[in-house]
Amino acid sequence: MKIRVSAVQYHLHTIDSFEAFAGQCDHYVRTAEEFGAEFVLFPEFFTTQLMSIGDAEGRVLGIEGLPDFTERYLELFTSLAERTGMHIIGGTHVVRRNGKLYNTAHLFYPDGRVAEQPKLHITPTEVNEWNMAPGEGLNVFETAKGTIAMLTCYDIEFPEIVRMARAKGADVIFCPSCTDDRHGFHRVRYTAHARTIENQVYVVTTGTVGSLPTVDFMRGNYGQAAVISPNDIPFPPRGIVVEGEINDDMIVTADIDLQLLYEVRERGSVTTWRDRRTDLYTDWK
Repeated sequence: MKIRVSAVQYHLHTIDSFEAFAGQCDHYVRTAEEFGAEFVLFPEFFTTQLMSIGDAEGRVLGIEGLPDFTERYLELFTSLAERTGMHIIGGTHVVRRNGKLYNTAHLFYPDGRVAEQPKLHITPTEVNEWNMAPGEGLNVFETAKGTIAMLTCYDIEFPEIVRMARAKGADVIFCPSCTDDRHGFHRVRYTAHARTIENQVYVVTTGTVGSLPTVDFMRGNYGQAAVISPNDIPFPPRGIVVEGEINDDMIVTADIDLQLLYEVRERGSVTTWRDRRTDLYTDWK
């Protein structure tokens, strides 16, 4: 019932080719493999690094050019998952569907399957500057190690959607994130802790670090990876299983124990999921 998870504090910097991007991703995946990880989480918007490559005339690409890398992105991470036997949450990548752009999390299975979860709640910057469209439905994903959900950054700030994921059977929420300052970072981090307490689940989160000086809205990044648990006696008192050093280029790894979740749901100091007052407020069964 234990799962070893790694989360990548992905260092954004200007590159000159897709091969440079692929080499950096391979480095992080190999590191997680050396630690024996079974799941690896990359951050939201980490593929914006590809925009710094520029076009044939040397001009930096706009967000509308990012989907042109989708095929190579999928091929890269599919091969990494197959080679290592790990589940890789490939952060998010911007895809184009029916003329609209979606900020989409991808789960790469070891057997070559790829699952998707578009971001459901879109920030004002994503709407106004990048014309992003919201996803329309929540999925949970069955794996050989348990049921997970992928909720991206702003999504974790909405308790209803995490309650839905838990009701659908998710025990672990993977939350790729990208925040440009301390305010945004702490919004995501504090609400991630709240979601673990409310739903008695684990949240694995990480963010981008470094900067892309030539890419609009990616010039500043403030990030930290963490594995967060409920606050009850079997878990660390602060609910932090592991966390990285803020804004460092690194990867963190920890074991999470699903059996502990099931035990505290039945006889913990508090049983928040069981004690919901569904007679007073609408809830998901």
